[in-house]
Amino acid sequence: MLSFRDRLLATLRAAEPVLRVPGVLVVGSEVPNLLEPGAAATLVVSQDVDLAVPVDAHQLVKERLGEIVGLIPSSDEPSVWIPRADRPDLIELNFLGLDPSIVDPMDSYEKPDDRLPLMVFGPLSLLSEGPSLEIDGLHIPMPRPAGLAVEKRITDRSGEKGDRDLLVVAGLLCHMTEADVAHVTALIRRLTPELRHAVRSNLTILSLLGSRPAMPDPRLVREAVVRLLRDLEES
Repeated sequence: MLSFRDRLLATLRAAEPVLRVPGVLVVGSEVPNLLEPGAAATLVVSQDVDLAVPVDAHQLVKERLGEIVGLIPSSDEPSVWIPRADRPDLIELNFLGLDPSIVDPMDSYEKPDDRLPLMVFGPLSLLSEGPSLEIDGLHIPMPRPAGLAVEKRITDRSGEKGDRDLLVVAGLLCHMTEADVAHVTALIRRLTPELRHAVRSNLTILSLLGSRPAMPDPRLVREAVVRLLRDLEES
């Protein structure tokens, strides 16, 4: 039986032509899985892969879509690519729009297109390119973890989806250096007072969450969360 790690890496390999487009980043809940030693992928928060596509790279990405192997656009949502019936070794691939020129991270807009329409999410404007990973011969472009952690804290989700976003933050914090944590604080301080309040609220919720099987354990990062809350109170 294929492991989740096998399916995750097989999906990224299938999408490798798109991953080679400058500026495209793997984002979302799979980042902590890839950051684990050997990309162990033991933290199954969700079973899909998100790719952030810069709006100025949209055309280049479209030109590479025909090179994707084993995945096809969903008939309901062409920005979502699903495994073909004969490829149970793959998982879903989601294309998201990234516009670094967005000033207010709460601004989002649609980029219509006949082949690859994108929802351009304002919170993704907080992301910047980080060191790429080389896993089993596969080059994987990654964001700096701080930007992704802040993006997850201001994305407006509640209930189970909101909790899962916070667990992704816990998974990111497990792999952050001191410089990464300082970057988190600097990014938060640039936000509006309303968004800073939202971040503090979400951090408080994260500090109270319990562990769940096969997901990042928030208990392991409570000290880091408390430190971030303290730093924000002092800013």
